[in-house]
Amino acid sequence: MTPWIAFTLAAVVFQTVRFMLQKQLASSGLSPAGATFARFLWAAPLVWLAFALQGGNFPAVPTLFWLYAIVGGITQILATICVVALFKSRNFAVGVTLKKTEVLLTAFVGLAILGESISALALAAILTGLAGVLLLTDLPGGKGLQRLANRAAVLGLASGLFFALSGVTYRGASLLIPAEPATRALLTLLVVVTSQVVILGAWLLLREGGEITRVVRGWRRTIWVGLTSVAGSYCWFAGFTLQNAALVYAVGQFEVVLSLLASVLFFREKVSGKELGGIALITGSVLALIAVS
Repeated sequence: MTPWIAFTLAAVVFQTVRFMLQKQLASSGLSPAGATFARFLWAAPLVWLAFALQGGNFPAVPTLFWLYAIVGGITQILATICVVALFKSRNFAVGVTLKKTEVLLTAFVGLAILGESISALALAAILTGLAGVLLLTDLPGGKGLQRLANRAAVLGLASGLFFALSGVTYRGASLLIPAEPATRALLTLLVVVTSQVVILGAWLLLREGGEITRVVRGWRRTIWVGLTSVAGSYCWFAGFTLQNAALVYAVGQFEVVLSLLASVLFFREKVSGKELGGIALITGSVLALIAVS
């Protein structure tokens, strides 16, 4: 198994656990933005500690690095808020799978921003996964484009676009750091998570008074979101430094298998036959991508 695939699969495990925790937080009184802020608030100190232990030296980087990092941080905030809100529209497994529109979108965004393309076989595997995603957008009674005319589909597509932008810009930022891959991943994560705490914290202070206090007071629950977040984020960033963001996200679709298990075993939710068919297509897409990579 190549390193980028190992990092991606590890990121999937951490991310699934984090989304489970955020689902519980969102249903226990925190707003989608508050549940998202919990992720960044507790992750930032851990990233700064790792940076200090590494020596605390930040190399000179071009201005484009900061642009990529900040844009990536903002779009990731928006994407995560959409996903947390999505959990209130559909069940856990379907909610996570709907956001996987990010994979195909990332291929196009990566080509537009970084000029990175993917092979025909990889594109075919991605399209197979997209077919599975479209199966999961079909609500009872929907026909044609009506399948996409619902809150869950809109949130899923929005989160996919925002995640595509963040993944591509994170890769772009990390490639501009003159260091080896592990250090590039850590330094990019340091800048991103710090900016996210500042930006989302300012938003909550202005628009959702008291939400930061609720996050801090509930630290016994919210801190676990931060711990799983920092582990997962580092693995994602390491994957982005080593491989095209579209392929990293595509292998990351294995998350749907774990989310299905979480949906059934932890949240006692039912999954329909059509949803299982969509998940099967996505799983086959991931296996194909691993085979051709």
